[in-house]
This record gives sequence, C-alpha cells and structure tokens, in this order.
Amino acid sequence: MLYERWQSVAAQHRDRHALRSLGEERAWTFAELAAAVDSLPPTDAEVIFPSGGGSSFIVETLRAWRDERILCPLEKGQQPPGIAGLPPEIRHIKTTSGTTGAPRLIAFTEAQMAADAENIVATMGLAPDSPNLGVISLAHSYGFSNLVLPLALHGIPLVLASAPLPETVRVALLTGNNWTLPAVPALWQTWRDTGVIPDKIRVAISAGAPLPIELERSVFRESGLKIHNFLGSSECGGIAYDRTNAPRDDAADVGTAMENVRVTTAEDGRLSVSSRAVASTYWPDPEPQLRDGVFVLGDLAEIHDGSIRLLGRAGDRINVAGRKVSPESIERTLLTHPAVTACLVFGVSATATGRNEEIVAVVAGAEELKEDLKRHLARALPAWQTPRHWNFVAELKPNARGKLPHAEWRRRFLESRANEA
Repeated sequence: MLYERWQSVAAQHRDRHALRSLGEERAWTFAELAAAVDSLPPTDAEVIFPSGGGSSFIVETLRAWRDERILCPLEKGQQPPGIAGLPPEIRHIKTTSGTTGAPRLIAFTEAQMAADAENIVATMGLAPDSPNLGVISLAHSYGFSNLVLPLALHGIPLVLASAPLPETVRVALLTGNNWTLPAVPALWQTWRDTGVIPDKIRVAISAGAPLPIELERSVFRESGLKIHNFLGSSECGGIAYDRTNAPRDDAADVGTAMENVRVTTAEDGRLSVSSRAVASTYWPDPEPQLRDGVFVLGDLAEIHDGSIRLLGRAGDRINVAGRKVSPESIERTLLTHPAVTACLVFGVSATATGRNEEIVAVVAGAEELKEDLKRHLARALPAWQTPRHWNFVAELKPNARGKLPHAEWRRRFLESRANEA
C-alpha cells in the first residue's frame, strides 16, 4: 500500500524537486529518488532500522516499503529493540519516549500510518509548493509523520538542514520561499533570540512540549509569524492543532481536533482519541488504553466548543496538604514571566509516609528572580501552589524528542537533599 502510493507520487511529480540534503550538498527529483531506491538489492532483514538525519533515512524507509519489511525508525545511537512474532499486518514500529516509564513498542499497519499523514496534510494545509524544512528528528513520531510521510505519500518536498543551529537555519531559509517549518519550543526560542526568523515561513509549527505563551506572542509581535501549537502522541499521531491566526490567550489551550480525529473525555477526565491513525497495540504487551482505534492519554482535559484544554497528567498531580495541583499549571504560569525561558515543576515527598508533597521548581535563569517569580505566581495562582523549593540553572536542555527530563531533575533534587541530610 505505502510503496504503491509512493510510486504514484513519484510518477506524478517525477521532474520536481523531492529531497535536498544541505549537509550532503545533494538534491534529488522524485524520479531520481525513486531510481535510487529501485537500484538497491532486496534486503533479507525482517526489520529495517533507519536512523540519522540524512538522505539514507528516506531511502531506507522506501526500501522497507518496497520489500514489505517492518520499519522501526531509531534515533542516532539508539539500540535496535528485539522485534519478533508480530501479526502479519503490522508494518511499522514506533518506540515511545519513555518519559512516563520504560520505552515501549507501538505497532502500526500501513493504513494507520497513511491516515496520520492524511490528517496532518489536511489540517495544516501542507502543499507541494511549500517545502518542509527538516530540523527535527526524522525517527521521532513527529518528524516521521510531518516530514517523511508528506514527502513520500503527498509529494511535499523536503529540505534537510545539517543542524538546527541559527546560522544553518538562516542560510537554509534563504534558499527558497513559502516554507513549512515544524520545530519544538526550544528551537523557536533560540531562533527568536538570535533573530533568524524571516518572512519566508508560510506555516510555523511547534510540538513535542508545551509552547510558552510569551514565546508565541513575542514571535508574532516581532515578525508577524503565528506559531501553530500541535498536539500529538506516538500512539495515535496528530490529535489537535491551533488553527487560529493570532497568539493564544490560554497556554492550556492546545487547539481543536485534527481533521478525521474525534476527541472526547473519558469517565476519569482523561483525553480520549479516536481515528484511523490510532495504533493497533503496544507490543508485546497490550494495554487497555490503546485498542480498537481508541487511545486514552494520561492527560486530563476539558473540551469546550471544540477547543481542547489540557489540565495536566492524571498521575503527576502533586498532593499538597490534601489539595491536588497539576505541575503543568504552575509551569505555564512561570513561562508567562518574560525572564523565564524554560522551567519544570515536580513534587517530592515531604514526610516519610509520602502522604504529603512539596513543590519543586527548576528554572532557567538567575537566582535573583526568585522573589519576583513568587509574586508573579501569587497574582495568578493560590498561595499554596507556590513552590517550596527553587533551583535556578543556567539552562534546561530538552532531550532529543524536545521534552524536558522531569524524572532526571527530580532524581538530582532527591540526591542533593539526601547528601545534605
């Protein structure tokens, strides 16, 4: 199915530019890319593991489709997982980020992968005359569905930057017009701070982590560019997209459901997603939150007039003297302070029984901000939601998937407290 679709796309656009790798200083038309794949001998491998950020990732993906092999994209340096005994209809395996536990394998059919690409292209208005600039990981669910699949299944050209560094991106954007640029908040922050955001971007997308309201507003104010917040999950692909043309007023607002996607709230308040793009199952151990075309996230949500507001993860709420608070609500408020570029919040046990917790905030910034940040929070949140402990650091780096490592910083805090005891 996928390879036949690619062959049709390649024939339809045969003389148009398909792929350009700035790091390799090479470019391919659709016909040339198809020929590069056809020239490869059949593979005997049951599973193909493309990795890296160059043209070989694209070629290996198409080769797997051609030879009807299972595809399992990997981050650079990631060890291939053991994969065996899959149902015959499974053709794609994703690995979860592991931010809420050990990484798991997620099994997809070809039709499910194609449906995700269809939803993304239709919702975001992606088009062959608006090439994607690839600066995010091709192996991650976000990059694969927003960059690789639109190229192969919808004829949307892809230009691969050698790195997301400001100067590299600035030079890359000078090579064309009418760009689509999917990125993560940390990259948008860096590009804004270094002044490399030009007027040649048609669609600006941010996913992988919450997009701070102040960042969204400042980019719009300085360049007129609207960054569209995109919510997705490895288990179901795209979920929601902010279609509006002006900055949001509410950081908890993640937009409205993608085309062909239905969202509701489960009985316990968690967000439930139904679509043809939802994965078949976790492998090898199925779980009830992912089955029969439905995925129930760990995020609490409310839906009003189609707009989705995330209220924090169901299992991450901090118990402060019997009252529950979502770390995300505190993080969102901190990020509205103009001096805060990144932060994370978590709870730690305040007693030996663990029945009560204290709030810890890790903030990228100077310690002199502490009292001002307390006042800033007090204007928006109840006093009991002000963090008890503060840790100011030079920077907070997201991981390869654009997420801040809460578990790692919580571990560091607990180790530091144990050393002081």
